[in-house]
Amino acid sequence: MIHNVAADAGGFTSNVFLVTGDRQVLVDVGNDFDVVARVREHVEDLDAVVLTHTHPDHVGNLDAVTEAFDAPVVGYDPDASGVEQAIDDGDTVDMGDHTYTALHTPGHKDDHVCLYAAGSGILFAGDLVFENGGFGRTDLEEGDRSLLVESIRRVLDTVDADLAVMHTGHGRSIQTDPYRNIELAAQAARF
Repeated sequence: MIHNVAADAGGFTSNVFLVTGDRQVLVDVGNDFDVVARVREHVEDLDAVVLTHTHPDHVGNLDAVTEAFDAPVVGYDPDASGVEQAIDDGDTVDMGDHTYTALHTPGHKDDHVCLYAAGSGILFAGDLVFENGGFGRTDLEEGDRSLLVESIRRVLDTVDADLAVMHTGHGRSIQTDPYRNIELAAQAARF
């Protein structure tokens, strides 16, 4: 199961996905709400925290999470504050009952990764792409529009056209034709 524990949190936060199953993993930790209490509504402990990237709205609650749970924090940049284990492009990580491949997808931020489970057709897109062709900002530090376009293209080339669901860093998860939403983002980001 995948629960967005930040669904009604409000404020300046990203989505925070609790992936339950064989391995309890939190994808991003959000900012400015009691994520620990929200996680404990579903599970008592975490096996890992995986970060899509280290913008403040995705990692602001990291200290609270690491104090409450003895779980390693995995991210692309091992030099980023709070990241304990590096996940490189092409590495895999078990989350819930599935194995996800990390895709390094810079453009929004240098350390951005998407996580894709081909067998189950699940993509955690972070802030790379959103519903209806939205895409991540490139006007922040480390933002690069041409890199973002390349990253979106890479995701399109990697995921199956029958992708089942895409969980994004903001907004609702997309279960109706998520692949088409990525195609729309690829078109929109080019202009």
